[in-house]
Amino acid sequence: MDIDVIQRVYRRYAQGYDFYFGALLQPGRKAIIEKMHCRPDDRILEVGVGTGLSLPLYPPGVRVTGIDISREMLARAHVRKTRLHLDHVTALRLMNAESMQFPDDSFDKVVAMYVVSVVPCPARLVSEMRRVCRPGGELFMVNHFRHANQVVGGLERLVAPLSRLLGFHPDFSLENFLQETGLDVAERIPVNVLGYWTLLRARNGKTATGLGASRTAAA
Repeated sequence: MDIDVIQRVYRRYAQGYDFYFGALLQPGRKAIIEKMHCRPDDRILEVGVGTGLSLPLYPPGVRVTGIDISREMLARAHVRKTRLHLDHVTALRLMNAESMQFPDDSFDKVVAMYVVSVVPCPARLVSEMRRVCRPGGELFMVNHFRHANQVVGGLERLVAPLSRLLGFHPDFSLENFLQETGLDVAERIPVNVLGYWTLLRARNGKTATGLGASRTAAA
């Protein structure tokens, strides 16, 4: 999938997204925010904020920035912020998560909910999440990964060719993802219905200058 495909799919999803994916995936959103152990004045980046279903779950006192590639989804997040008076949400920005417009070390915690199997290059997404997260901060993700059960996994592979229509990869491999990204995973927890989705908490072990310097050199 490329950015144009993702934008087209989520333009179609935007109007009914809360109905179809709200209650179904909300336990995972709640679980990941609980695991974040947010403290007052924590700077939090939510990648792929979508319609903002998670925004009311953050505690007062934090500073949340949300980004998304879909203008239509983000517009609904803006409406939710205004309607619910979510003063802890400091910014909602249209942005490509694989090339973020933030300086290095801008956030204490970076979270991606149901995003890593959507983006064109998950490894680039994680690299950017690391870059904008301060050294010693934490990265959080919740996502569906290919099921270990052979029958279920086989069905996921069967519908994988429909990824461009679905807007995500149903056969996304956790093992390949961890190998490609080198994430330092501290916790791996099943969430949502039947534990079909997985919550990951990872340490951001970069040095203060390492990733920033390498990114500058690459540019």
